[in-house]
This record gives sequence, C-alpha cells and structure tokens, in this order.
Amino acid sequence: MELKDLDIIITAPPPPGWGGRYWILVKLTTDNGVTGWGECYASSVGPEAMRGVIEDVFERHMAGENPENIELMFRRAYSSGFTQRPDLTVMGAFSGLEIACWDILGKARERPVWALLGGRMNERLRAYTYLYPLPHHDVTDFWTSPEMAAEAALECVARGYTAVKFDPAGPYTIRGGHMPAMSDISMSAAFCKAIREAVGDKADLLFGTHGQFTTGGAIRLAKALEPYSPLWFEEPIPPDNVGEMAKVAAATSIPVATGERLTTKAEFAPVLRQGAATILQPALGRAGGIWEMKKVAAMAEVYNAQMAPHLYAGPVEWAANVHLATSIPNLLMCETIETPFHDALIKGSIKVEDGFIVPPEAPGLGIEVDEALARANPFDGEGLHLEMQDAPCDYVNGNSFAGGAPVKAE
Repeated sequence: MELKDLDIIITAPPPPGWGGRYWILVKLTTDNGVTGWGECYASSVGPEAMRGVIEDVFERHMAGENPENIELMFRRAYSSGFTQRPDLTVMGAFSGLEIACWDILGKARERPVWALLGGRMNERLRAYTYLYPLPHHDVTDFWTSPEMAAEAALECVARGYTAVKFDPAGPYTIRGGHMPAMSDISMSAAFCKAIREAVGDKADLLFGTHGQFTTGGAIRLAKALEPYSPLWFEEPIPPDNVGEMAKVAAATSIPVATGERLTTKAEFAPVLRQGAATILQPALGRAGGIWEMKKVAAMAEVYNAQMAPHLYAGPVEWAANVHLATSIPNLLMCETIETPFHDALIKGSIKVEDGFIVPPEAPGLGIEVDEALARANPFDGEGLHLEMQDAPCDYVNGNSFAGGAPVKAE
C-alpha cells in the first residue's frame, strides 16, 4: 500500500464562523483505493499559499511511501531543507497529512485509530466548550457582559458540560505582551464572579488569554482571578518565552496551560522542563500530528502534567484529538465546538453526549466526511484563519474579545 493522490479542500464555516474563517481539509488516497482525511491547522500564511506548502510536503516527503512509515515521513519533513527544528508552517502541513495516514491505516486494518495507539484507556472523554452567545443575546454586547456569559455557562451546564472557557481580557495585538488595562482586570474578575455564582461547583472555569500579557501583567491578572479558582490560566504570555511563562506559573495558584501555538516535542519539552505549564494543549493539525503528540503525552506523564487537546478548527482535527485522548492516561479534557456545520461535515459521526465524548468504534478516525458539503462552502475571503490587531491595548475605552474571527452574515 502506497500513498498516491492528494486532494485539498478549503472550506469556510457559515456565519458566525466559530472555529475560524476556514478549515484546510486534506484527502489522501492509496494505490489500492483506501482514502484518509486530515486537517491542517496552520494559519501563518494564506490558504492558497498553504495549499502549495501542503502539496510540496506531500510530493517531497510522502508520495509513494507506505502510510505505515509515519516516523520516517515525520523525520523527512522535520529535516526538510537542512533544518531539523520546529517549523510551524511545514509541520502544519505535515500534521494534517499525518492524520490522514492514520485514518488510512485504521480503515485498512478495520480498527479505530485509538486501537493502533495502544488501545482504549478512556471509555469516554470529558469535553469543554467556549461560551458563545445564546440565540437571544446581542453578539456585540456578549463579549463584555458578565451576565450574558453566566447565562451561557448555565446553558452549557444544563447540556452536561463540566467545564467552560471564556476570554474577556483582550486585546490580541501584534505588539506582544502588554500590561492589561485596569478595566480589563476588573472585567475579567467580574466574568469569573458571575459565572462562578451561576454554576457553583458544577463546572470548572477555564480562563483564556492567548498570550496577551507581559509577565508582570499576567501575574497581576492572575491575582485578581484566584478567588474564583479557575482550573487553568491559558497562555498568559506570548508562547515564545518559556522562562517568563514559568515565572507566571510560580507566582499563581492557578494552573498554567499552553500549547495551541507550539509544534513538535522540541517546543513542548522546554515547557515541561522549566515548569512553565502543567496542562498541555496541542492542536493536532499543527503540532506534528497524532504520533508526535502521543510522544508529548508520554513526556508530560513524567512531569505529572496533563493533556487537553485544543480545538479552534473543524471536526476532522477534533476527530484526531478524540483518538489521541482515548489512548492516553493523563487526559484532562478535550475542547469541542458544537455547531450544525461541524456536525454536518462529519455527518454526526462523533458527538458530545451529556458533556462527554464517546470514542468512535468505526475504522480509522471513525468519521464520514461530507465531501460535497465541504466543496459547496469554499473560502473566498482575504483574512487568515485567525488574526491579531495592529492597534495597541486601549487604556481609555476598554477592550473586548469578539469570539476569535467571527464571520459576519451578509
């Protein structure tokens, strides 16, 4: 069995677009007709430029290879161009292709991917979700309303979720870490207070930041949040400075989580070694793929750290997360996004039930991709999957988070 053909579909979720502006799906076919699906979570270049990178990685390192030889193909891509160091774009391309290889292998052996990764460790997986506006909420006002957030949290708890994530402490700026405005600290504390009062001890609070702050600013913010006992403080400073993140971790009682912008064990290892985080959040369509993150999970075990696979993408990456999570002992929880488009794209083949994901039993990733639906929703915009703003933190008028990169309805 050899890898023969590659197809790339760039699909755009309809408004409001939770999960990013577009998803890059890859379909591999072997010489004996077995197909596998993957998803490339790489957003540092535009989707058409990324298409060329994916094609190059496939033709250069994978075409004609047995899909079993994942380690060999990884080393080729990791070493490409005399590098042997993390490259977010190249590894983002390889990651989606690697996921598709696992889908092929599972189908060829008529077993789910988790069975090829050491078997089922977890019968069901604890899921969490971002807080998104309810149908009656004003979408603009939602991001600065502790009351609406608390109402959304209660609705999530009613659906069975035991953890909810929110991010009221914006903005995301190209300028790197900044000192938070006092109004942002106050709003963040108000969100935690309102949500904690609404859900009590029925759900954990997951505080997202996405690398906005300086070390001192992150510590100031953490001190304001500690009375509400969040389960994690996500990526409090930019992810490129592990030593400074370790200072934040040492200064707060809130566990620090990081990883959605990291790729390969070479970037996750220093996080563990330096005590920068005890919760790792790899995005499997960027981090090197399923096998590479199985290695990172084993490394995390040694440091008594847990895994919480990240998702701000489509359901194919989610499926990969589910199979990794099923096979590891140090799973904390899995991020999920429930929208009609996510569900329809994989024809409801994996679902969240009462706040938990039941691992699929079907071969491969256990999903059926609606290829026609994916092709019927092409991306025709100019923005990247996610983007940061040029403008600095607004210390006069305040700041707000707008749900990543929402798509506006026409």
